[in-house]
Amino acid sequence: MRAGYLLMAAAVVASLGLAAWAHLDRWVEATRLPPLAVATGTEVLARDGSLLRAFPVADGRWRLAPGAVDPGFVAMLTAYEDRRFARHRGVDPLAVLRAAAQAVWRGRVVSGGSTLTMQVARLLEDGPTGRWDGKLRQIRVALALERRLDKAAILGLYLRLAPYGGNLEGIRAASLSWFGKPAARLTPAEAALLVALPQSPAARRPDRFPEAARAARDRVLARAEAAGVIDAATALAARTEPLPRMRRPFPALAPHLTARLGRGAAPGSQIATTIDPGLQRQAEHLAARAVTGQPARASAALILADHRTGEIL
Repeated sequence: MRAGYLLMAAAVVASLGLAAWAHLDRWVEATRLPPLAVATGTEVLARDGSLLRAFPVADGRWRLAPGAVDPGFVAMLTAYEDRRFARHRGVDPLAVLRAAAQAVWRGRVVSGGSTLTMQVARLLEDGPTGRWDGKLRQIRVALALERRLDKAAILGLYLRLAPYGGNLEGIRAASLSWFGKPAARLTPAEAALLVALPQSPAARRPDRFPEAARAARDRVLARAEAAGVIDAATALAARTEPLPRMRRPFPALAPHLTARLGRGAAPGSQIATTIDPGLQRQAEHLAARAVTGQPARASAALILADHRTGEIL
């Protein structure tokens, strides 16, 4: 008799579980996703593929297509923000349980349990943080995103949208502005800072709050060391690396040419030119020297071309 009741109870529980799962499945499938096309600024490129000039998007934010990204940065990012990113389906139950337990134990929210996919969901909708309704919406959108995009596409959205202080968005704009270099070749210290900044971009800006930025960077380095992403010697050396003191201006070589090309291009275009960036810098320097001390209306122009091909350099 008891065995029969147990079997009946198990069948009821299983039925309820299947019904709940079916309801969840329909709920996720009915999710209306925000637009997934993220606008990026127009770029004018030199003959070697480097950036001559970039333009912000329509609302004035610096957001560029990610391009190549240092694999060390991606390894640090997932180790710090979402260790099971490659395995979960948008929500990490273990991270949620850990965050809930920490909140109960300490009487305050210590970590939010958000996955990278949930962060992308919030960034796509510019949604609220710290509110339960906002968190539930992030969960729903994250589950729907994982059904419609692969992990590489979700990571690509994060690399475009993550905030890095002021009007900087995305890893490439951040790397150019804070370090004056592409995101493809970051030092461990630079990568760690760019992992830490999006969590609190206004309060961790290294040009305004260097101590907060340093502390956040060093926490990322400690987590990366514990996860085996970097070794102890690398982490120790990275902690001694100075922080950037100010934002750097974006490249603006060949200003007349790039302005003309940028005006006629579709937003987000990458326009190739034959300009040699090294020669262009030298030519601009020589032209500036030529008019130094001359009347205000004086101007100078230099044109350097490859005599074999006719290409303007």
